[in-house]
Amino acid sequence: MLNTEIAARRTDAISRGVGVTTQVYADRAENAEIWDVEGRRYIDFAAGIAVVNTGHRHPKVIAAVKDQLDHFTHTCHQVIPYENYVTLAERLNNAVPGAFKKKTIFVTTGAEAVENAIKIARAATNRSAVIAFTGAFHGRTFMGMTLTGKVVPYKTGFGAMMPDVFHVPFPVELHGTSVEDTLSVLDKLFKADVDPARVAAFIVEPVQGEGGFYEVPRGFMPKLREIADKHGILLIADEVQTGFARTGKLFAMEHYGVVPDITTMAKGLGGGFPIAAVTGRAEIMDAPGPGGLGGTYGGNPIGIAAGNAVLDVIEEEKLCERADYLGNRLKQRLQSLRDAVPQIADIRGPGFMNAVEFNLPGTTTPDADFTNKVRLRALEKGLILLTCGVYGNVIRFLSPITIQDDVFAEALDILEHTLRECAKEA
Repeated sequence: MLNTEIAARRTDAISRGVGVTTQVYADRAENAEIWDVEGRRYIDFAAGIAVVNTGHRHPKVIAAVKDQLDHFTHTCHQVIPYENYVTLAERLNNAVPGAFKKKTIFVTTGAEAVENAIKIARAATNRSAVIAFTGAFHGRTFMGMTLTGKVVPYKTGFGAMMPDVFHVPFPVELHGTSVEDTLSVLDKLFKADVDPARVAAFIVEPVQGEGGFYEVPRGFMPKLREIADKHGILLIADEVQTGFARTGKLFAMEHYGVVPDITTMAKGLGGGFPIAAVTGRAEIMDAPGPGGLGGTYGGNPIGIAAGNAVLDVIEEEKLCERADYLGNRLKQRLQSLRDAVPQIADIRGPGFMNAVEFNLPGTTTPDADFTNKVRLRALEKGLILLTCGVYGNVIRFLSPITIQDDVFAEALDILEHTLRECAKEA
């Protein structure tokens, strides 16, 4: 079977609203490698968008899932509960930052986790307004895309967004927005548009995902916490993409020494199986009444089993430390190419959540064409890359943290050759 044959069938059968980055159709995968239906091998620097941090089909995750399959696959936790749901909740309550009693709920997707975090914040505060940031991505549900700070393609054509959601500029010095600029806009927002006494929560990604892998500046997070505390506003950390060793910590908020009231997570928690969670202060999490939270598949036993195994793997294989090691190697290689590739405007990212941003040489003009050319050329050479950013000029690197050293070295060589070739042709 050929990729082109399946692609033609896909075009005929599936809504065009479900976009795809490649026309490579997977047949099998192992750790950081994927083989397509034609037998060609690729090195995966996407990891299902930061999902298989522990690698494709990690033996311990697969073993845990197989064991669960032999017991039962679904009861709906709200009907017939099960012990491993409780175990995973206890583990997350202990692992999520904050020296206070916490409670957890499980759902299925990151967008669902965000939706529930907003519900919980509103129930706990008796307030309705929410403040998010430009460039943010929080999902494709109506509340998720309303919170998302990017119009195309997420909001285009879908009509009016949810009410009582406000955006302030995300502080990115590279694009001329300082921490002081953001704080000034927030102050004006409180004076002109929304009474802070009506705001339930701030929601922030410690490192923006789709927005371009920009870290929250270290000086900004404490100020956001201070403003939240002053006005009785909750702080929600969206750790859907940053969680589970990706940034060199189990959770990215650990880099800041700032504790959120609520944390959302998904992606890396399941190691390839659908599961998401919301963890927060116990009294906040208990604000909704019985039946106000949940879902038919929320905390499905298969995903729960995978989640417990993922936490074991991260600890046993010291993946937080490995993320730092891999990220440092990648950033060093990219830094060594600055003279040969003048399009490189910035290299960044904590742990192994890294990105390179491209501008037209000698300017501050984003170069999306060069970025996409690099992605496509790398794909031809067998390396899967993802782009991101409001201007489409950022390549993000999200390989499994378990990638073998020799495969990682091979990927870096492909990346270097690709960048050099594209720069010469520009």
